[in-house]
This record gives sequence, structure tokens and C-alpha cells, in this order.
Amino acid sequence: MTDTAPMEGTPLIAPSTTDHALYDAVVEACRTVYDPEIPVNIYDLGLIYTIDINSENEVRLIMTLTAPGCPVAGEMPGWLADAIEPLDGVKQVDVQLVWEPPWGMEMMSDEARLELGFM
Repeated sequence: MTDTAPMEGTPLIAPSTTDHALYDAVVEACRTVYDPEIPVNIYDLGLIYTIDINSENEVRLIMTLTAPGCPVAGEMPGWLADAIEPLDGVKQVDVQLVWEPPWGMEMMSDEARLELGFM
């Protein structure tokens, strides 16, 4: 399921559920998704703002894109959901696309900066 509207009453960037047993597997699944125009995965690009996993193993991701006019804006959330849904134990995946705060190059991991030649 994907949604492009902000969820009422939910901060746009909430802390991720890093202590959940599925967290590392979800991160690795995120790392398999690439923007076709950039040779770095969307996780290391800093496009994933929040990974929230509840006690029912429902995964909710808040993500952005490098620019609102990104040609794959309509497809990227689905690609991400498709990468996570097959994980053992995942019950449901919801990907929310947001534009605030806007993505910036400072959100990239050191690995992404190195890969793109910014270090």
C-alpha cells in the first residue's frame, strides 16, 4: 500500500524502530532498491526517513525522493514495498511518500558520498 499524503497527527520524520527483530532485514531490503538514475541504493541515499515496525510486524516507511519531479515518483514506493513484503515475518507494508522535509545531499551515507565521488 502506498500513500502520498501526510498522515494526520504523525510527525513526518519519526524515529525508526531500530530495536525490532525485523529492522535489519528491512534495511537490507531497502538497500536492494535503486533510483534508476543514481547508482546508489535509496537507503544510503537518505531517501528513507523512517522505518516503523509495530508488534504485529506491520512495517510503515516514510520516504522521499531526490526531487518532486522524479520520473519514478509513482513507482518507487511500490518497488520498496515489493522488496520488503516477501521478508519472513512481515505482515503488511505501507510506504508513505513525503516532500517535507526536502531531501538534501547531506542525508546521504558516507558510503553513498564515496560511491558518487563526493568524498
